[in-house]
Amino acid sequence: MSNHLQGGTVDISLIQTAARNNLINLLEKCPGTKAIVWDNSLAGPTGLVFQYPILKEHDVVKMYPLRNVPFPETAVKHILFITRPKLELMDLVAQNVHSDSNSRATVKKQYHLFFVSRKSWLCIQKLQESGMFGSLTLIEELKCDFFTFDSDLISMEIPDVYKEYYLENDPTCLYQVAQAIVFLQKIYGPIPKFWGKGVMAQQVWTLVNRLQKENNNNFINDQRTSPISQIILIDRSVDLISPLVTQLTYEGLIDEIYGINNGSVHIAADRFLSNEERNTKSLTEDKKQIILNSGDKLFSEIRDKNFNAVGAYLSKQAKIISSQMEDRRDKTVQEMKLFVQRLPQILASKEALAKHTAIAECVKEVTDSFEFLDNLQVEQEFLNCIDTDKVSPYIEDLIAQQQPLVKVLRLICLQCVANSGLKSKVLDYYKKEIVQVYGVKSLLALINLEKAGILKVQSGTRQYAVLRKALRLTMEDTSEINPTDISYVHSVYAPLSVRIAEQMTKVGGWKQLQDVLGLLPGPVFDENLAIAADPSVENGNESHSVVLVFFVGGCTFAEISALRFLSQQEDSNVEFVIATTKLINGNTFLKSIMEV
Repeated sequence: MSNHLQGGTVDISLIQTAARNNLINLLEKCPGTKAIVWDNSLAGPTGLVFQYPILKEHDVVKMYPLRNVPFPETAVKHILFITRPKLELMDLVAQNVHSDSNSRATVKKQYHLFFVSRKSWLCIQKLQESGMFGSLTLIEELKCDFFTFDSDLISMEIPDVYKEYYLENDPTCLYQVAQAIVFLQKIYGPIPKFWGKGVMAQQVWTLVNRLQKENNNNFINDQRTSPISQIILIDRSVDLISPLVTQLTYEGLIDEIYGINNGSVHIAADRFLSNEERNTKSLTEDKKQIILNSGDKLFSEIRDKNFNAVGAYLSKQAKIISSQMEDRRDKTVQEMKLFVQRLPQILASKEALAKHTAIAECVKEVTDSFEFLDNLQVEQEFLNCIDTDKVSPYIEDLIAQQQPLVKVLRLICLQCVANSGLKSKVLDYYKKEIVQVYGVKSLLALINLEKAGILKVQSGTRQYAVLRKALRLTMEDTSEINPTDISYVHSVYAPLSVRIAEQMTKVGGWKQLQDVLGLLPGPVFDENLAIAADPSVENGNESHSVVLVFFVGGCTFAEISALRFLSQQEDSNVEFVIATTKLINGNTFLKSIMEV
């Protein structure tokens, strides 16, 4: 069992165990040697749940990605296709089954298809049309609604929820979210209170309610008290600024610069060598994989800090370790024995310190650059409603320099949201310049961003300007070293989504925000389930409660850090657990919509 998943009030490892057991049950239905062919989007996140040693124990000898070229000929009894229920993937499954079944293999194979997490009758129909349906022995569901990242963090890792709903008008993904919430209640017991804001959040609640009514007897008879007292559902469209702003926490910046995927990051391997080692040591690989979770004690201590506070903390740890190493001198035999017992832990701390010092140096090279600082200054001006209603000379320069399109559009979208829409002449000017420089292909990105409601012409009230003051979204005197407010995660900006969650834990809850919430898109709902709930939970004055904040459409590491900060305050009686459809940053969020 993964130790970093335990330790919280909610035992997240139970989710991992349930998913593993589901896979093992399916593997045991296929006795003999097996090869797994993974849908590419699953190969990474499934590694968080199904480590290779477990697969090997159950006779999995080979693993391949699902591609439009046949996988290598393999002498196994079973080929298992594990995919999301996507129509385009069924064509690849059919091609691979057809190609492999027509090969001259000496071993007769059986082919199986396992859908994560639900079967799709449209997909099955597609296989029937391809003529390959009859070649599949088993078609089953592999229930794995969440991938477990840490003791307070789970993600469905569905990349395109926002795009599918707001751009393609496809609500299928919301049914998956609702089923995932019902699954959580099967694991932990009925959750008594639901609150949400936004169209997607409302639809998820409607579906959860329907699914619970279909299983009404199960919920009525379930006498368990869930460790989770409330779910807060937040539609990403309610707060589009937070994913667009640069994250300034240690973990957030690693994600911005290198991209954190499935709980790990890849950084140039030579950055972890001393100057002497660089001259003498030959590297077997260009990049080094770094696992980023609370299993790394030092990382858990610095991940949520503003990056400007990290250097001093690492320096302090270096002095402590140096002092511990010096401690071995002039010791008695008994004291030396104790030192030797502690030595592995000291050496592990020294190794972790060297690793994170190297990463911090890599990050600092970027954050010290004029390019980064200029970009940050423009962001902060937009957040403070400075010059948001005119063409930005800085954005003009980025376009003229042919900087990456996503970088340009990220700033334009931030300006647009902060101004509650752009003046038509400003938006038209940006569009004209972009198409001239980046070509006609960039037009699709612009059209998609407009359809998704992220780029738009200004009309009516400037909602953000009102929200900024009412919710204290920008704070000029924030301490980055010893913060007292969540705005430290972006240095000046407090994530709107987390401000809402923060208010929900106070006396009066969301009703204190009724007027303000009306400025944000989508309905509000506040529901109590028909189960025996502790009345103290409803009154918001319980001694300690766990609130699950579920972001529908993705969330950033900065938002996660802000929620952890609230949980850690001395006067807090709330522990936040975070669930999301996908871990995102501004670039990944926009790219999923842009389709370029």
